[in-house]
Amino acid sequence: MNTQAGNITRRMPRILISGGGTGGHIYPAIAIAQELRKEYPDCAIKFVGATGRMEMEKVPQNGFEIEGVWISGLHRKNIWKNALLPFKLLSSLTKVRSIIRKFQPDVVVGVGGYVSGPLLFMAGIQGVPTLIQEQNSYPGITNKRLGRRAKRICVAYPGLEKFFDRDKLVLTGNPVRDFSHIDTISKAEAASAFHLKENVPTLLVTGGSLGARTINESIQASLENLLEHNIQIIWQTGSYYYESIRKDIADKYANTLVIRPFIDRMDLAYRLADVVVSRAGAISISELALAGKPVILVPSPNVSEDHQNKNAAVLADQRAAIVIHDAEAREKLSEAILMLISDLSTKDILSSNIRKFASPAAAKRIVSEITQISNLG
Repeated sequence: MNTQAGNITRRMPRILISGGGTGGHIYPAIAIAQELRKEYPDCAIKFVGATGRMEMEKVPQNGFEIEGVWISGLHRKNIWKNALLPFKLLSSLTKVRSIIRKFQPDVVVGVGGYVSGPLLFMAGIQGVPTLIQEQNSYPGITNKRLGRRAKRICVAYPGLEKFFDRDKLVLTGNPVRDFSHIDTISKAEAASAFHLKENVPTLLVTGGSLGARTINESIQASLENLLEHNIQIIWQTGSYYYESIRKDIADKYANTLVIRPFIDRMDLAYRLADVVVSRAGAISISELALAGKPVILVPSPNVSEDHQNKNAAVLADQRAAIVIHDAEAREKLSEAILMLISDLSTKDILSSNIRKFASPAAAKRIVSEITQISNLG
């Protein structure tokens, strides 16, 4: 700290953030960065992402700088794809060490994604305070290990003392995109954005930013039956599945079906939707809680530690969501949609109960913890 003419000049805060691979990691990281910018308008924020992943596009679109690192996750189904993993890990550790030395961060924040591991590991070795934002009710192996060096671990669910040091844990909730304004959007505006009707029951289908094969195949198989029941559908297929689905369906249902690879204005989609079908990722659940939407969850079985089934079970126990397991979706999903979309009482109960899981101040709480561990205040 320097003094000039009796005034105290504080060094501009410098924060490194990693979070990527999927929207479930990217948007919480951006939410934290936006809150940091509100609290410290003069702060320097840099993201570290995985080269070729969607964060390299989405982060700059939201006004933040990002540097890419050559890294990928472990392939569980095709072990031959892991041949380059040792080289990628070595390359990523070298790169993040260089980034840390050049940027000189006051704190490093990890929100998940491939590059969080190398970045937080190297930051810990170099003595930089680290904060982990654990999104799920059951943490993965990487965060369990990183938690040993972390100064603070911000969590969205209670009961994680069995995985982390109790003194480091803070229950903050998950930071997500701001949906506090949804109720101020008219249904007419939301319907117009998707070229749909305002007063027709609307189903929103999303498998996350990358899409979900089981959900997509289940919806495609039952599409005609669903639309015959006077339902209109907004369907986020994920970029991987979009072209094949669009090609198969073409313009056959142009007036009642909107297909998108990705929906940037999810606030409009939530406003119009009467029922949502979704995977059970932690951030999807947090967004649905803020939006207060009745949801049918189809947890992915292909995630580490089976955390989506565990996330979904927490909501099901509180009657905050209907859960259909992935293996049963092709048989049961369309029936559950038709039942729920016409059942006003159940929709109201689910909507009311899922709102109890909302954490609108999560980003603000996390920034408060960042301030405490990095002496920014």
